[in-house]
Amino acid sequence: MSKIELINIDKFYGDNHVLKNINLVIEDGDFMTLLGPSGCGKTTTLRVIAGLEKPQNGRMLIDGREVINCDDAYYEEPSKRGLNLVFQSYALWPHMTVYKNVAFGLKIKKLPAQEIDERVMNALRLMRIHELCDRYPNELSGGQQQRVAIARAIASNPKLLLLDEPLSNLDAKLRIDMRSELKRLHNEMGTTIIYVTHDQVEALTMSTKIALFKEGSLAQVAPPMELYMNPIDLQAADFIGNPRINFIQATGRLENGRLYVDSDLGSYVFEKEHFTNEPIPEGQFSCVIGLRPEQVIIEEQPSPGAIEAKVYASMPAGSETLVTLVVDKQELLAKQIGLADYHINQTVYLNIDPNKMNIYDEKSTRLIKLAV
Repeated sequence: MSKIELINIDKFYGDNHVLKNINLVIEDGDFMTLLGPSGCGKTTTLRVIAGLEKPQNGRMLIDGREVINCDDAYYEEPSKRGLNLVFQSYALWPHMTVYKNVAFGLKIKKLPAQEIDERVMNALRLMRIHELCDRYPNELSGGQQQRVAIARAIASNPKLLLLDEPLSNLDAKLRIDMRSELKRLHNEMGTTIIYVTHDQVEALTMSTKIALFKEGSLAQVAPPMELYMNPIDLQAADFIGNPRINFIQATGRLENGRLYVDSDLGSYVFEKEHFTNEPIPEGQFSCVIGLRPEQVIIEEQPSPGAIEAKVYASMPAGSETLVTLVVDKQELLAKQIGLADYHINQTVYLNIDPNKMNIYDEKSTRLIKLAV
């Protein structure tokens, strides 16, 4: 078991309030990614969990056991928390072989030689580098060195595996390979993993849950597809998704339990069952439609309900084509799978499913209507 609970955690560096009342539960077996831009507090949160930073306020529990209680000045040392940390840098001993690097921590614990050998080779097999056990770090690629660092971390069978941007030093192809290895590793071991990254693709593809940070606070905690489909506010929506989400200015009004929205894309009516718990302003109010580029379907012939648009620019990218479109004065981006050939100023017709739209209150920036 390795359930983590952070309760009312505050962390200051001088007058800088870097973690603001963080409340987060990481269930046993989760692959929880701490996601957000630089300086948002995600790495500091990981370091608090690891025991490398002491918060000024709050509590932390591992499997119901208190490891931090700032009120009682109780603080359990990192070595007693049953976790291992993998940093962005590989931190391998250059004078030791792969085998000896992975075995080093186990020898410190004075485990029997046979058990050390079994654990080391099992860890290397899990990371698919057992044939490299006699090589030195300078004989390995960056991706292989990162696998050694992870093998060293999992050899001690930690209850918790903490990963601080471990793939940021790798090239694009190696990052994709390592994402699949980490996801497979999590599936096979069932270890609780806490992963820090600013790369939303890593977060969306590997995680069971994502904790999205914003300026030292938690903005949203949700499974990846929920976070992608229904970001909690405009800032979260703008951060999640590549290419970016479309924002369309609109006017809304609540009438007889329905939300009426008017925009350059047309007029829409949304039923109450698709509303969030956020309050909807009375009377007419300014709102914003959030629409993912892949939800904008382009057709070259008119059809009932289609929206006429002009092609502003077409950007084929091999596996997909990005098209910038203009409807009246509103610009929006569409994504089509595969190659498509559109001409500048070509008239096209857009089919958009209103159910896939997010609606945000412009004043509060909060999500008021879900995409379904």
